[in-house]
Parts: sequence; structure tokens; C-alpha cells
Amino acid sequence: MQLKDLAKEPKLIKIILDDEDVIKEFKEPVEFWTWDRQPMATYLKMANITPENTTEIFEIIRELVLDANGKQILDSKNALPTILLLKVLNTVVETLGK
Repeated sequence: MQLKDLAKEPKLIKIILDDEDVIKEFKEPVEFWTWDRQPMATYLKMANITPENTTEIFEIIRELVLDANGKQILDSKNALPTILLLKVLNTVVETLGK
């Protein structure tokens, strides 16, 4: 197989957060969308992230969390509940790693 055969346009995928903590807090699963393929710059940011660098965590989450139309839903006025911040990032990383 040639590498060019694997190169494709990104497509939106739905991610559902439905673990016990999310259900307990929100009474239902929480869903969002992200691209199934990310730019190399985003991968590099994710690879170098540390729990202490909260500014970078927020920036990456802002890039990754989209609505069903591929539009970013987080901006300087909107923020996620704390319980979801790292769950979102971890779930996206796990999903993209498959």
C-alpha cells in the first residue's frame, strides 16, 4: 500500500462522553464532534502538553471541540465545566490514537 492511498480529507466524528462521572453530573451523555485527522501542529501540541500548562490545555481543547458542522464551540466567552476539560482531551487523544 502506498502512503498516498491513506491520505484523505478529515471528516467529522462524534465523540460521546458517557462515563459514570459525566452521567452523575449531567444526567445524560455529553457529545461533541472533532476531526478524525488533525494537523501535525495539533499533534505536536498534544504530545508536549503537561498538566501544569493549563493555558495550552485550554487552547488545544478549543481547537478540538466542535459542533456537528465543524465549528468551534469554545471561545473567549465560553468555557467547559471543569469536570469535562481533561475528559474531553483524553477522549480525543484515545480516539485519534486508534
